[in-house]
Amino acid sequence: MGIKYLLDTNILSELSKSKPNAHVVSHINQNGDNCSTASVVIHEINYGINRLAEGKLKNNLRLFLKQLETYKFQIYPYDTEAACYHALERAKLVKKGLTPAFVDGQIAAIASTNNLTLVTRNTSDFINYSNLSLEDWFIPSI
Repeated sequence: MGIKYLLDTNILSELSKSKPNAHVVSHINQNGDNCSTASVVIHEINYGINRLAEGKLKNNLRLFLKQLETYKFQIYPYDTEAACYHALERAKLVKKGLTPAFVDGQIAAIASTNNLTLVTRNTSDFINYSNLSLEDWFIPSI
C-alpha cells in the first residue's frame, strides 16, 4: 500500500506519554506501516528536548526519540517542491490576512507535495492550506 500518513509533532509526542490517548495508539497500531513524518517534525522534537533542563523527562524523551529512530519511520525532507508550495500558500494566506506559523507551512507543504494525509490534533492550524488532506486521530473513528 505504501506510505499514506504524515504524523505531526503532537501525534508523535503523544506516544511519549505514560498514558497516551487510546485513539491515537489504536490508529498507530492499525496504520503504523503506512506512517511517516517530516524532517521539520524531527527538528521540533529535538528542539523541545534540547530546551529542557537535564533530568528524567529529558532522558525519557531522548529515549523515545531513539525508539522512533529504530521504528524507521520514513522521514520526508523539506525539498524544493515543498518550498515552492509553501511560498505560494503562504502568500495566499497572508493576502487573506492570515499569518500561519512558518513550520506549520513546511509540514503542510511536505504532506501535500507527497500526497500524504497530515495527521494532527491541530487541524485548525492547517485547514486553510489547499490540496491538503487532514485527520485528527485524537477523535474516535466512526
